[in-house]
Amino acid sequence: MATTLDISKNFLAIEDEYSSFDNSKIIILPAPYEMTVSYGGGAKNGPTAILEASHYVEFYDEETQREIHKELGIATLEPVTLDGLPDTEALEKLYTLTKELITKNKFVATLGGEHTISQATIAAYAEKYPDLSILQIDAHSDLRMEYQGNKFSHASVMARVCEFLDPRKLVQVGIRAQCKEEAEFIKEKGITTLYAHEIRDGKYTKVLKTWDEHVLEHLSDHVYVTFDVDGFDPSIMPSTGTPEPNGLFWWETIQMLKKVGRRKTVVGCDVVELAPVEGVHHPDLTTAKLVMKMLNYFL
Repeated sequence: MATTLDISKNFLAIEDEYSSFDNSKIIILPAPYEMTVSYGGGAKNGPTAILEASHYVEFYDEETQREIHKELGIATLEPVTLDGLPDTEALEKLYTLTKELITKNKFVATLGGEHTISQATIAAYAEKYPDLSILQIDAHSDLRMEYQGNKFSHASVMARVCEFLDPRKLVQVGIRAQCKEEAEFIKEKGITTLYAHEIRDGKYTKVLKTWDEHVLEHLSDHVYVTFDVDGFDPSIMPSTGTPEPNGLFWWETIQMLKKVGRRKTVVGCDVVELAPVEGVHHPDLTTAKLVMKMLNYFL
């Protein structure tokens, strides 16, 4: 289980001293799963693209003024093999691996792959933290009971999560594409959903209070963050299966993540749905930088 990638392939190109499994608090877990993509494909190539691009991200974070890999260690595991497995077996394998890592007191940052993987990692964390809430950054609410005949579709991942987690513990940010049934499910179950148009219209902005304060008010003490990169606007994130206009931009997004890291205990996270496009490098680097920022903010 603890086979790690070396400096030529691991996250940030970290030397052995700071990237061994035993000496690392942070575990990067690549999960190149892609089974139910409904539009553009390529999410299975996302983890490798993130790792490769991370070699051009600086160790030193000028904002937090730290080199986190030297403080906590960052080990990158070999990609978990999920190809060819039925949905349930693939998810069970990822759940078991995540649970083992949590038992060893590791902070797991999973790199997808399609969003389906998140139900497995969230399930492992939900067992350890009874008060766990979920912060979902996404263009889509992913609450369909099934999609194209598959209840394990990426479009149904949060519906599966709501089967074992109180829906009122789910906070969604940036949503701007859903079906009528999903909108009704949100209202019926009491899910906190900040639609992109509402953020832009200033619905949650008050005197001396920004919209992301509303996010914090609905999160519990222990938080898991699942970040679908299509939550970003396509102008900065074109490399994803289903890009949607009117998305989030970099600064407002990391400001929110920074506040979550300061005022809550983030126990784990994932970044999913990067579908790299040959010759278009900036989305890969943006995603690698996002992962680095999340680690600095959350730990």
